[in-house]
Amino acid sequence: MAKEYIYKCVNCGSEYTNQEILYLCPLCAKENKEGQPLKGVLKVLYPYIEIKNRLEIQPDYLIKSDYIDLLPIHTVDSFPPLLVGKTPLYTYKQEGNIPFFLHLKVESSNPTFSFKDRASALVSAFAKEKGIQTIIAASTGNAGSSLAGICASQKQKAIILVPEKAPKAKLTQVLMYGAKLIPVKGNYDDAYDLSLKLTEQKGWYNRNTAFNPLTIEGKKTVAFELFEQMDVFPDKVFVPVGDGVILAGVYKGFEDLLELSLIDKIPQIIAVQAEGSSNLIDNLIGEEHHFNSASTLADSISVDIPRNFYMARDYINRFQGLGIKVSDAEIIDASQYLANQFGLFVEPAAAAAYAGLIKYQIEDQIVKDEQIVILLTGNGLKDIDSVFKSLDFPKPIDPNSFDLDMI
Repeated sequence: MAKEYIYKCVNCGSEYTNQEILYLCPLCAKENKEGQPLKGVLKVLYPYIEIKNRLEIQPDYLIKSDYIDLLPIHTVDSFPPLLVGKTPLYTYKQEGNIPFFLHLKVESSNPTFSFKDRASALVSAFAKEKGIQTIIAASTGNAGSSLAGICASQKQKAIILVPEKAPKAKLTQVLMYGAKLIPVKGNYDDAYDLSLKLTEQKGWYNRNTAFNPLTIEGKKTVAFELFEQMDVFPDKVFVPVGDGVILAGVYKGFEDLLELSLIDKIPQIIAVQAEGSSNLIDNLIGEEHHFNSASTLADSISVDIPRNFYMARDYINRFQGLGIKVSDAEIIDASQYLANQFGLFVEPAAAAAYAGLIKYQIEDQIVKDEQIVILLTGNGLKDIDSVFKSLDFPKPIDPNSFDLDMI
């Protein structure tokens, strides 16, 4: 029996049943051009009225069932045996001129140490239910290492295309998990485009962000967890942004909860981009889009073309979101501050979200006692080269002549 949900195009509004595997809206996909955001990205919609009626009888059934009625799979048993999600949320009362509550959602606790495991786990579970054995993805590193690890646990084959300059730590993960690694001369967008060609020619299942609507469905689960973990609903959530898929996932999770009247508003989402890779928030208004080549040390959010541009922009504008740009220097400072003050070593892309909060504080936009969530998306050991130059490594000492009082 088919699971009840439909696909709806974010561009033309066409709706499709889930009887076959769909990536993009067949109508809008014809308009796609190389080097442009994807048109025809699909949103997954569920029978909200039926779910809402059931909640009136069993108020806690969604939580007890791991939200299976809001996921495009039949059973949670299809998920990998690894523990994906249910990541810790650390809370701190921040004093100062304007005190507020800081909540750090640490996604590096996922099996491959990044937020991307949420999407990979759902894509893998869907493939398992469909009898699919080979999954392909283009990645700057995290999505690739995530898919490789998840597929290893599910006995599936992963094929990962990466730009030639992807961080070696992430590529090491891919190879250690036994996936097929294909470095591509060029940038992420070149790897992305080639993966689509291989998907069409080989018939492999594609995990690419935005292209596969289930990546958004996997990433939205973080919103469900925040709903459960927080005694007081968040006022603001700071999210590092590249393609716009994590941003859309966070919004989609809260939107599902809103549809079911489990919440009465969506928190303000702050989209944080690097100054050298800000093509999404630079084009929130108007029909003319101008995309510049990305240049930032935060490789996970370094994107020339924000593939999920249309859905992400719609969410930000519809729910009064906000965009903030931070410099590479501010990202490194934020990374060091998180490590020094909270014992959390995160990669530059994750630190960008905290850098956004620092800038937001400086501009005096925080309201007293606000509940603020920072989404920390990946572990710092995935990209140590970016922070290496900012560290002062001590020189070796002679243990026989060193003055112990100097310590």
